[in-house]
Amino acid sequence: MNHLRTALLVSAAGLCTGFVHADTGKLLLTGGVSSIDGAAGGGLTPWAVIGTNATEGEMGVSAHVSRASTQDYSLNTLGVAFAFNDRLEISLARQDFDASPVTALNGLGFAVQNGQRVTMDVLGVKVKVAGDAVLDSDNWMPQIAVGVEQKSVDAGSIKPVLDFLGAKTSGTDLYVSATKLFLGQSLLLNGTLRYTNANQNGLVGFGSKAPGTNEGSWVPEVSVAYLLNKNLAIGAEYRAKPNNLRALGQSAGLGEGLQEDAWKDLFVAWAPNKHGSITLAYLDLGRVLPGVTANRSQSGYYLSAQVAF
Repeated sequence: MNHLRTALLVSAAGLCTGFVHADTGKLLLTGGVSSIDGAAGGGLTPWAVIGTNATEGEMGVSAHVSRASTQDYSLNTLGVAFAFNDRLEISLARQDFDASPVTALNGLGFAVQNGQRVTMDVLGVKVKVAGDAVLDSDNWMPQIAVGVEQKSVDAGSIKPVLDFLGAKTSGTDLYVSATKLFLGQSLLLNGTLRYTNANQNGLVGFGSKAPGTNEGSWVPEVSVAYLLNKNLAIGAEYRAKPNNLRALGQSAGLGEGLQEDAWKDLFVAWAPNKHGSITLAYLDLGRVLPGVTANRSQSGYYLSAQVAF
């Protein structure tokens, strides 16, 4: 299955250079950029908008590559998305996470390899169910979409750590997003409610054994963007996390060693034309497995490039 998904990523990315499409009427940046999970929105969270440049009656495709780097970790992402009739979006992303700091657990009897990486494949489907962000910009009706993200993790030599935590290597997120665009004020607001049991978005598995939390819970995500001009937007995102492993860490005498904090960013998105955009963000991911990183808060940068047709 992983080989199939990799092949899909490569072939779909190639389509972007020769895709036949109708002339789009979609405004710059109103389709969002690509999130780390592949869905259109901000860098950290999906919006209700349908990505690519396709409008009603059209099919579109986009591809993105991104990198996030903090004091102890890095994450590379490659993804593609297809959109149909400005109503249905299908996305696929592969995340490659540098989990080298987890070798600190070898002192507890594990055998994590040096330079170990964790990969995660994310298959997403999003459907617009009500409203239109642009056409309804003169009233209070937001665009609303529902989505599902199926995630599968290959943890390599870290798999025994996930087994010890009682964390599974696959999980499903469900979400509802509402996006409101105020064109006259050059302002976009988005709220997403996500049902998930993912640990660190799934890179540390899904759920936990008792006394941790194994079942999913609803967590909020918020984005705001301001268009400085038609090509340039600035904004911020906040993504709450379920913190499934905290109680397990406390009961095992690790204190806050498995604590999971909210993710936040401040971003600048630049679209020189309708087919390309670049996003740069300052990241604050809070603590990510603080038991192996001396309780350091993880802040750094996020850089993403997208092409869309």
